[in-house]
Amino acid sequence: MTAPQPAQSADRPGAVPGAGPAAPSPVIAPSAWNIANYLTVLRLALVPFFGGLLLVGSGHSATYRLAALSVFVVATITDGLDGEFARRKGLVTDFGRISDPIADKALIGTALVGLSLIGEVPWWVTVLILVREVGVTIMRFLIIRHGVMPAGRGGKVKTFLQSLAVAGLVFPWWILPMAELSRSAALTLLYAATAVTVATGLDYAVKAQRLKRTSARTMAKKAARREARDIRRDARER
Repeated sequence: MTAPQPAQSADRPGAVPGAGPAAPSPVIAPSAWNIANYLTVLRLALVPFFGGLLLVGSGHSATYRLAALSVFVVATITDGLDGEFARRKGLVTDFGRISDPIADKALIGTALVGLSLIGEVPWWVTVLILVREVGVTIMRFLIIRHGVMPAGRGGKVKTFLQSLAVAGLVFPWWILPMAELSRSAALTLLYAATAVTVATGLDYAVKAQRLKRTSARTMAKKAARREARDIRRDARER
């Protein structure tokens, strides 16, 4: 006659009775060495090649302008792919959070500076956009103690318009039948992108201040100050 077997835990097969619940599996952070970050690094690496091709012959070579446009398009595609991979495959890392916006700003900033150097874009547009981008980046670092502000829909529209306008201006427009009209259309699109860029920058500043006022860190500090005031008042009344 076989001896009765000890009952197994209902929590997990083969658990030892009385040993307590199974310990939760540790959450393993994704490695920084992943496809999403590779694409981000590739975009950063393409920036100097793009800038160099754009400036060949002071920007008057249609061949090199088309080559620069090809590099810009590839870099822009990696911008969409790295975020998609990171979200779908759970590959979001601290390195990606920091390097992705830096790569975006490096690409657009290099394009605008290059286009201004060869006379395609007014310098005031380039300076205005760069000041906004640098300002938002600084705000991100200053506000990180209070929380992370995800990119909003306005920011995505801004990036799309900027990329489309830059592509249109990098293209050697003079080879088209209606050359000046094509250039004017691209410039108009860039002016629209500039307006959206400034508007989203102001909106980000307002939201950053609101987050700073209402974050758990700020609330804890206010509570500590109230408690300290109450203690001092009680001490005086005694």
